[in-house]
Amino acid sequence: MFKMADVLYAALTVFQGYCLQYFLGRFLETRMRGRWNGMYVAGLYVALRTAVVWCSPPGYEDYRAAAGTLALSLCILSALSLCFYKALRLITVFLVVSFQVLLDISKYTVAILLNAVDGWVLDIINWCAGKGMLASEKSFGMAVKAGVAGTQLIQYAGIALLLYFSLRKIVRDFREKDYFISRTELLFILIPSAVGMMICMLLRIIMITLEDGIPKMLYDRYPILVIVIPAILLLSLLSILYGVKLFQDMIYWNREKSGRIVLENQISSLQEHMEEMERIYSGIRGMKHDMKNTLAVIQRLSAGEGGGELQEYLSELNRGLEKLEVRFRTGNTVADTLLNMKYHEAVRDMPDLRMDADKLLLPQGIHIHSYDIGVILGNAADNAIEACRKLKAKEPGADAFIRISSLQKGNLLILKVENSFDGRLVLKAKEEFPVTDKADRKSHGIGLANIKSTAEKYQGAVDFKVNGRVFILSVMMKNERREEDGFRWEN
Repeated sequence: MFKMADVLYAALTVFQGYCLQYFLGRFLETRMRGRWNGMYVAGLYVALRTAVVWCSPPGYEDYRAAAGTLALSLCILSALSLCFYKALRLITVFLVVSFQVLLDISKYTVAILLNAVDGWVLDIINWCAGKGMLASEKSFGMAVKAGVAGTQLIQYAGIALLLYFSLRKIVRDFREKDYFISRTELLFILIPSAVGMMICMLLRIIMITLEDGIPKMLYDRYPILVIVIPAILLLSLLSILYGVKLFQDMIYWNREKSGRIVLENQISSLQEHMEEMERIYSGIRGMKHDMKNTLAVIQRLSAGEGGGELQEYLSELNRGLEKLEVRFRTGNTVADTLLNMKYHEAVRDMPDLRMDADKLLLPQGIHIHSYDIGVILGNAADNAIEACRKLKAKEPGADAFIRISSLQKGNLLILKVENSFDGRLVLKAKEEFPVTDKADRKSHGIGLANIKSTAEKYQGAVDFKVNGRVFILSVMMKNERREEDGFRWEN
């Protein structure tokens, strides 16, 4: 017949299996769809852990048994990860080690803290027996069994809660779960877990000592360790949890830094091309000023027999005018400069690219900063041109186009950018924007993130949809000038 302790331990092991599939499933892609994957992981974990307990040598553990048990536990976790998840990633090492160390820390911390409770429970039972409240031997035995069972229930419940909430905090703080971690970054978040694992292994070896052939707990010899050891374990636990949070903040800081570098480059490029645009405008004004002289030359040439020379001269004149052509006139100098710059850069690679901005109208009285409009249009145009370039690389005869328009409803300004693309869009449930297929995935989404950050400065939002092989990006903002300037970056 099963004892109460066996039932509670089995329940704790099942809960550990649930926590394992919950923890791994939040970071790794499953190999099987539906809930079966998690059920298999939990079930096999329970079976393997039970087998390890049965095969473990009885009594206290020496260093060989402790190292062997730890290695076997890590092998079980690694095997389950590789069999049921697409776990060939560096982050898997952190997941396996951190799960094992959080489990060990939870066990030792709760067990040591509740050791004193066991003594209090027995003292209370003995006091009740001395007062005659437990007169019979049967009632005394039942009280002892109830006290032991209650203490075990509290202990296992404490272990389960501490493990679950520790794993949950890591899951919540580590928001960039698809982030491709480097080896240096892995060492940064892995070291606190490795230190905690070594502390737990040390405790497993030295916790039980022999005095005259009788096993005795280390904190029975040194009562102060009842406080010191749990404090060390909890500090180790906090270093793991807040190490993950710090790592996540570092990811955001690096992304913010990368985003600012991109924006600074855009500002520099924008300033250069605005100077170029001013030169073009000056050239146009100069040509108008010289038009009378030009007409005079044409009249003299047409009076003689130099018809061929006239045609050559007019052709050269047309070529000069084409260079001074301004294709886009939105009413905003920054937008005109950006769109003309992006267009002329794009047609070098895609001469048949159609870029239409006739429906993009930005009146002079608009309250949104011209710089912020430039950030949105610049990033959106870059993404659209890149999508068209990929399309033309795969299908040279495909129709490549970009359509930019605006719509104003009350105090809302809606900018829409439509472009053709190859129809391949990688979407993940944990990602807000499409995932890039470039090799440098660490910087993926910076353009769309910049657009979102700029729109949010005006209480706006960004949305996208796909219509066949047309990607449609919509940016909505309130047409209100803010009192504060600069950028606001969201975590």
